[in-house]
Amino acid sequence: MLLRRFYDDKLAQASYMIGCQANGQAIVIDPHRDTDVYLEAADEEGLEITYVSETHIHADYLSGSRQLAKKTGAKLLLSGDGDDSWQYGFVDEDGAKLLHDGDEVKLGNIVIKVFHTPGHTPEHISFMVIDGAASSEPMGLLTGDFIFVGDVGRPDLLEKAAGVADTMEAGARVLYNALERFKDMPGYLQVLPGHGAGSACGKALGSVPSSTLGYERLVNWAFQVDGEDDFVSKVLEDQPEPPAYFAEMKRMNRDGPAILDRLPEPTPMAPEDLHGLLAEGGIVVDTRSRDRFAQGHIPGTINVPLDKGFPNWCGWMLPYDRPICFIVDGEDQANEAARDLAFIGIDNSAGYFDAAALEYWAANHGPLEMTTVIDWEAAELAMAEEDAFLLDVRKLTEWNEGHAPGATHIHLGHLRGRTKEVPLDRPVLLYCRTGHRSGIGTSVLQAEGFTDVRNIDGGIVDRSKRGLPIG
Repeated sequence: MLLRRFYDDKLAQASYMIGCQANGQAIVIDPHRDTDVYLEAADEEGLEITYVSETHIHADYLSGSRQLAKKTGAKLLLSGDGDDSWQYGFVDEDGAKLLHDGDEVKLGNIVIKVFHTPGHTPEHISFMVIDGAASSEPMGLLTGDFIFVGDVGRPDLLEKAAGVADTMEAGARVLYNALERFKDMPGYLQVLPGHGAGSACGKALGSVPSSTLGYERLVNWAFQVDGEDDFVSKVLEDQPEPPAYFAEMKRMNRDGPAILDRLPEPTPMAPEDLHGLLAEGGIVVDTRSRDRFAQGHIPGTINVPLDKGFPNWCGWMLPYDRPICFIVDGEDQANEAARDLAFIGIDNSAGYFDAAALEYWAANHGPLEMTTVIDWEAAELAMAEEDAFLLDVRKLTEWNEGHAPGATHIHLGHLRGRTKEVPLDRPVLLYCRTGHRSGIGTSVLQAEGFTDVRNIDGGIVDRSKRGLPIG
């Protein structure tokens, strides 16, 4: 048996290929949209992808299952469990086969048993893998967003992200009972989850790529609770705000993700085109580091550094119905940015500008805009002498754990839609944990016309180190 894991750091998302090396068949579970990686892996291993499946209707990325099945001619296997209110909408169109609790998928010597594991979503399924060439006993579980390392899938997304009312508590209770079913299974079973640390599909996911069911029963908080009510209370407590794009992902993945022949490749654009693009309300994302952006950027652009958080923050702030352009350091970065956006269903990456656009702007349209970066000493002075407005852009859970006295809280992801709550006639000082998110926030406000915006470098971490009060 071959088991291969594919992991995308920016989505904190894992997909898997399971293949029978005796007969050359393989199944891919929970693929993302860069489907070429699975085709290349199958070619390397001498396997044919005959089945494609997924554990559930995802919220955090656009599924590549439909696309991979189309490219390979593989049979698409989708969950048919759950209630009628939330089911796949493209089963008949794609000739997909519906899987139910107790079903089996056979790949030569390999048997994959289907378990309905609802709670995170009503239709969620997990896969138990048996390598028949080695033993008739199971070797592991592909748990998707059911059991993570150190955590379990959150049951509130269907309500918070997809707007299906009154499903959070019911989902939590269903999740508790699904976990009960796994308490008596062999402890040696490997747990191969669909996400790792950094995913918003749980609140305390571990960084270790896999675990065992026995170890999770020892250390995972979800197996240590005092009954169903205690579990419901704890699983719903302190869940992070779901990114705004989760609602689009749930809808797209339910109704049928668009199929790409290849990932978007934005085209280079002439520096002289940038002024007109911005004047017409075009969206331009400067992907440089926050330090470089602060030292000089084109007015009207927003800064989302091309790092692990890029797809998440773009998903929070960018629309799905307008073209997106980038400022990057070359073609490779442009393609990386477009790939990241395609993973969350934003396929309209129109083009990119390089550093020459900044030089052209400075020579033809006036000086580049800068962002003032300050420390807490300067921030305290500005609040005392200039009546500066202090804005905390962290998550609500972080705010509740402690914040600077006098601050106002607006989650960074909501800032573009709540700028009317920020005064235009006072200096605005932003902070987060370290200065990264507040750097994005300062760019958002500057693009909206705020003229005196300052980023507090070091954020709440530096404030704590300085011994300044935290309320």
